[in-house]
Amino acid sequence: MSGPIPYSDSSSSISSQRKSSSSWTSQARNPVSLRLYKVLGTNFDDEATREALQTLSELYVNSSSSGSTVDASSKVKETPKSNAYFDGALLENGEEEDDDEEERAQSSIGTSKLVENTPGEAAARARKNLKRDMELRLAEGSRHFLKVLSEVDERLVALQKHVSAMHTSCDEAEKQLQLSNEASKSLLERAGNLREERQEVEDRKSIVSLFLSRFTLTEEETEALTSRDVPVGKRFFQAMDKTEQIREDCRLLMAGEDGPTRAGKDIMASTASQLEQGYEKIFRWCSYEFRQVGRDSQLEVSTIMREGVRRLRKRPELLNESLAALSLTRQTTLTSSFLTALTRGGPSGLPRPIELHAHDPLRYIGDMLAWVHQAIAAEREFLEALFSIKEDGRLIGSAREFAEKGKMSEEEEWIRELMDAAVGKVCVPLKIRVQQTIRSQESSIMSYKIANLLQFYKTTMTKTIGDDAVLSVTLKEITDLAYQTFFGSIEAQCRSLAQATLDLDDTSLTPPIPILDHVQILREIMAVYQSYLGDDELNDAGNTGFLKIGDVMVQPALDMCLDAGEKKKRQRPEWDKDVFVLNCLSYLLSVLEPFAFTKPQRKVIQEAIESKVEELTEEHYHDIMTDAGLNQIASLCRNHDGSEPLSHVPGIQPAQLQSALASFSRWLSTSIEVVSSSSPRLSRLTLQRLHTQIHHAALERMAKAYAIICERVRRKENKYEAAATLLGAERPFGQVGLLWQIFGLKEEEE
Repeated sequence: MSGPIPYSDSSSSISSQRKSSSSWTSQARNPVSLRLYKVLGTNFDDEATREALQTLSELYVNSSSSGSTVDASSKVKETPKSNAYFDGALLENGEEEDDDEEERAQSSIGTSKLVENTPGEAAARARKNLKRDMELRLAEGSRHFLKVLSEVDERLVALQKHVSAMHTSCDEAEKQLQLSNEASKSLLERAGNLREERQEVEDRKSIVSLFLSRFTLTEEETEALTSRDVPVGKRFFQAMDKTEQIREDCRLLMAGEDGPTRAGKDIMASTASQLEQGYEKIFRWCSYEFRQVGRDSQLEVSTIMREGVRRLRKRPELLNESLAALSLTRQTTLTSSFLTALTRGGPSGLPRPIELHAHDPLRYIGDMLAWVHQAIAAEREFLEALFSIKEDGRLIGSAREFAEKGKMSEEEEWIRELMDAAVGKVCVPLKIRVQQTIRSQESSIMSYKIANLLQFYKTTMTKTIGDDAVLSVTLKEITDLAYQTFFGSIEAQCRSLAQATLDLDDTSLTPPIPILDHVQILREIMAVYQSYLGDDELNDAGNTGFLKIGDVMVQPALDMCLDAGEKKKRQRPEWDKDVFVLNCLSYLLSVLEPFAFTKPQRKVIQEAIESKVEELTEEHYHDIMTDAGLNQIASLCRNHDGSEPLSHVPGIQPAQLQSALASFSRWLSTSIEVVSSSSPRLSRLTLQRLHTQIHHAALERMAKAYAIICERVRRKENKYEAAATLLGAERPFGQVGLLWQIFGLKEEEE
């Protein structure tokens, strides 16, 4: 298809004009030139211009193309055909195009598209016939649109007919529907009422379902409560909880303004029956489990058992009955286990039977009490776990606090009753064997060890189970019996000691064998007593636990020393009773001193020793004064009343005084009391400290007596001539300080 015809024609015109015009300056500007330049300067790239040129190119096809005229005619003819085909869907009759109009259009178009014989001829003709060709083309298009619109109009008319028919049918259907509505109005009202009633019934059903789900048990829950096939466990307890919750909610429901309802009463009755069946089931299960657990030596409490006991508290009669079964089982088990431990021992013979050690009373009784203590501790722990008693923060070994009877908690009362019942039968063989062992003892020391052992376990059991427990009462009875046996033994020993006599031929002043044996037993008893004291009681001087024993054993020893010594003194006057008694007292005190709890007895003995020391000091003083020759002179000086000069008193006249001083001087030079600072009599004291104390006290009194003599002689009113010469003639030359030095003592300040 060739380019646009107007463009080719313009090119040829421009070429001819360029040939006819030589230059721009040579020709004058005319309108044609201006028009030409304007055309040449026009831009053909805009969309509208390009579209117009395209239309012209389609209208006037280049004649050089083969069959161009025929193709253009066929295109003109095909276009209405295609449009007719496009509009055929809207036309019912499919009418053909008007032949006359088509022939005129073809002839008109054919005349405009002639064969171009010379270049530019077709373009010239096209410019000449452009307006007519365009009008023909527009007229052809208009005829085509009119034809299509006429077909559309025909179709719309047919459609209108169909719509009218449909309106008629709808009107008839509407009339029929109105008639049907009027006829079914009552039925619809009935259906609406039924729907409302159905909704109301559904609402009531949901309410009833909710009510039943809240106030009744399901089949599974009822089965869990009542059936023997369902064991006591989590499912069972959940059913019981729901039953109790139902009863609680029902009480609130029945507490309304209308009062109890029939439904509420029925619910309460049914749940009460189910709940009682549940409690009966717990009771049967607990009774069975208690019988099984009670036979085991290893006691364990499961969570289910603890929960069952907690729930049975709401039915005390059932709980008491089940606990009675537990008590009976534990009683039989503990008694059997205790007798087995006594006669057979543990599994495979280890530990060995307790009665194999019956020859050793302390171990025999200790093993029995240790077994009972272990059983009591395990029983207490088991019962505390059974009743869910929490720890009270008590330290191990510290005393347990027990409330008075009637003020203790319900759980504590049950525990006490169960422990008393469980241990009640064990106490019988225990008591018999311990009593037999106590009565068979001849040694007071062994009796005291047994009594202390029983006292220890009695105190321990009291801290664990209280004073009123059966085992505590039993231990108190056998402990009292042990102490009675012990005190009976030492009282018999003291009576035997009181009847003991001293050997008249024995000149020794040491404690006799009866005293030694008695004090040795006392020492062992004190050692046993100390071993059972706690650390806080060892240095407690105010401990009165030993007071009765000390009074029973110490005082008879003191009386024996005094009485037996007095009897021997009467039969052997030369025998030194005072030194003997002092030796016995010193020995007894030395035995008591290591034990702080013997302070009351030591105080009594110390007072007796001090009294004897004073007596012995007085005797020793008179003895050495007599030996020194100063006894009479010192007595006269001490008793002189001053009625006459001392030099005129018989016995202390100058010649007699000079003789006494000479005798005293010789005694100072030769006496063993001064030379060795000891005394033959005091040397027989077993305690050197007393020997020194008595001797020094006597020498001090002698020095003081000599000082008094010198002072009285020097007095002018006593009329001694040359008193200084009289006193200075013999040692110590009237110098009291020198006498203190001779005695090796420190002079006391006045």
